[in-house]
Amino acid sequence: MITSADIFQIASKKEFEKTTLKVFRHQFDNNSVYRDFCTLLKKDKTNVKQLLDIPFLPIQFFKSHEVVSSTDPVQTIFTSSGTTGMSTSRHLVTDLQYYEESFQLGFSQFYGNIEDYVVLALLPSYLEREGSSLIYMVEDLIQRSNQPDSGFYLNNYDELIAKLIKLDNEGQNIILIGVTYALLDLIEMQSFALKNTIIMETGGMKGRRKEIIREELHAILAKGFGVSKIHSEYGMTELLSQAYSLGDGIFECPPWMDILIRDTEDALSYIETGKTGGINVIDLANINSCSFIATQDLGKKYSNHSFEVLGRFDNSDIRGCNLMVL
Repeated sequence: MITSADIFQIASKKEFEKTTLKVFRHQFDNNSVYRDFCTLLKKDKTNVKQLLDIPFLPIQFFKSHEVVSSTDPVQTIFTSSGTTGMSTSRHLVTDLQYYEESFQLGFSQFYGNIEDYVVLALLPSYLEREGSSLIYMVEDLIQRSNQPDSGFYLNNYDELIAKLIKLDNEGQNIILIGVTYALLDLIEMQSFALKNTIIMETGGMKGRRKEIIREELHAILAKGFGVSKIHSEYGMTELLSQAYSLGDGIFECPPWMDILIRDTEDALSYIETGKTGGINVIDLANINSCSFIATQDLGKKYSNHSFEVLGRFDNSDIRGCNLMVL
């Protein structure tokens, strides 16, 4: 039996690997979609002896299958955004406590006590639909900040600008969490010189603006808000944990999460530190769905376990993964 304490109290690499293998065995036994996938690759509990032996489920399975490792009733379904006609990911969550514990502990590890901040959220495209795991997380952070000024903003940019300037001038610590295109909209309306505010972008142009590379984007945002660094959050519908970047696009994971970089030509092998490949995520908070996910993101990992996200596979680049989606 694997408990939340086994996952969220991991204190060493050795503990992480031991728990990861226990989670693999649990999900092989209890998740029929994942077990069928492993069987296809001729992997099972007898020949998965170390972390690098574990198969990673292509993230597309969350669009076509119910990926669950529990017989408990589903408490909520997180869904990805998508344009009309697109299939969307569905993450069936049978125990929201794992998500709440993951994002609360993860946030405090990187930023300290949530009550030290006013949390301002500029997430219009997420607010306009149901099933967003990001909205669930930010709503909880807003409530637990116990700050009357914390809250969501949709299209009321003037009100947000006034509040941001006032609170920052008063010396209040602020975290402004925003979808990329909305943050760009904001600095086109107002130029800031913020001294007590963290700007955290969650990615996403959502078809509203031309995609630009991260260095250029962060330079524009840093200048517009008058800050030295832009922070980022790396999360997705299919995960219950987040990695954070405190600047320069370099992400770090909480202790129950890690990434591996797979070869773009051979999805079953890994490449060395510092080289670009596909991002595989281990998220042990996903104990009741699947903790081993091959994403469609490209990135590179460094020797200190930090990583960068460099873009996404296009359909022609993902052939190594497509071979596994049978």
